[in-house]
Amino acid sequence: MDMIDPKNAKAGDEVFVLYHNPHTPSVVNIKPAEIVQHPHDPNKLALFLNESFHLIEEDDALYSSESAAEQAFSELYRDLF
Repeated sequence: MDMIDPKNAKAGDEVFVLYHNPHTPSVVNIKPAEIVQHPHDPNKLALFLNESFHLIEEDDALYSSESAAEQAFSELYRDLF
């Protein structure tokens, strides 16, 4: 899989993530996002997703392509379908 290490992410990178719906945790979607400067801390990066900023955590799974995210989704959730 083409995962991007969050430590190697830089502002302007376009990534794909597996996004768990906060209102229905059993729903997972593949969403495009962008790595941007954190709006309140210029020394940090954030993930701009669904018109919101999210701190990038060390264990976040960021994928370089939609197909890589789809492959990860299939591997993680294949037993559920």
